[in-house]
Amino acid sequence: MVPGAAMASYLKIRPLERADVPLITDWARQEGFAPGKGDVGIYRQTDRQGLWVGCLGGEPIGCIAGVRYNLAYGFVGLYIVRADQRGHGYGQELWRHALAYLNDVACVGLEAAEARIDDYASWGFQAASPTTRWQCTQVDAAEDRVLPLVPEGLQLAEGDAIPEAAVQIYDAQRELSPRPHFLADWLHHPAGTVLALIGSDQRCHGFGRIRPCLLRAGEGWRIGPLLVDSEPLAAVLISHLLHRHPGVVLLDTPGGNSQAGPLMQRLGFEPIGRTLRMYKGDMPEQSLADVFALACLELG
Repeated sequence: MVPGAAMASYLKIRPLERADVPLITDWARQEGFAPGKGDVGIYRQTDRQGLWVGCLGGEPIGCIAGVRYNLAYGFVGLYIVRADQRGHGYGQELWRHALAYLNDVACVGLEAAEARIDDYASWGFQAASPTTRWQCTQVDAAEDRVLPLVPEGLQLAEGDAIPEAAVQIYDAQRELSPRPHFLADWLHHPAGTVLALIGSDQRCHGFGRIRPCLLRAGEGWRIGPLLVDSEPLAAVLISHLLHRHPGVVLLDTPGGNSQAGPLMQRLGFEPIGRTLRMYKGDMPEQSLADVFALACLELG
């Protein structure tokens, strides 16, 4: 994927349609992305013009997301070419298409696999911080398991009891760019559980979601996003989410939060992979100290 290289021919790039979602989700599963059930549908809702499928003779052979949150921030992900169609330049066509769509966005991010870091750097992307994927296996949800106590002055709210406006404000103050539509779909999706720590003044002090995901073999769970005031409160939220959904659980921590890794180890997680967050354009200055788990690596 060299800048200026000749582009492939015969590939038709069109917007991702609802009927494509099961196929793209399965591609993501096969690649080891561990997509959450319903994730790709939410990506499509976030930016209807920012997800594309590449087709040969009407048959989908690749996809990419270039989601524009606003003029300040966009993200490239879900970048897949079917294994039997690689090496023909189709991936480069998809890549150029996404970058062209995000051309006027001040900052564009992505998650780079180690083998692709130099490639992305040649397109002007700069390294920011590593992202670590963690995994643990929660055997059961025994009723007698001792869970961390919710601190006095806070309540653990779930589902419809969560004041969404408070969570939206909390998220907007800690993310690189406000994402109200994405977050609303994320919080209200029926799969999994959302928990939030709410004060007596109805302010949010942290929230997180666990959702079912598709592994290469079988199913598991993913926690994310998880944003919270402090490491002890992160432990409370994660412990209660794990208790509700036993099984194989994945979680992605940003390198910008130095407390996240040690916390994962104390909670029984082990690192199983690493990518590098990279940005092109204005490098973000937003602190990630309260971000203990990313929502997904495909949309930043």
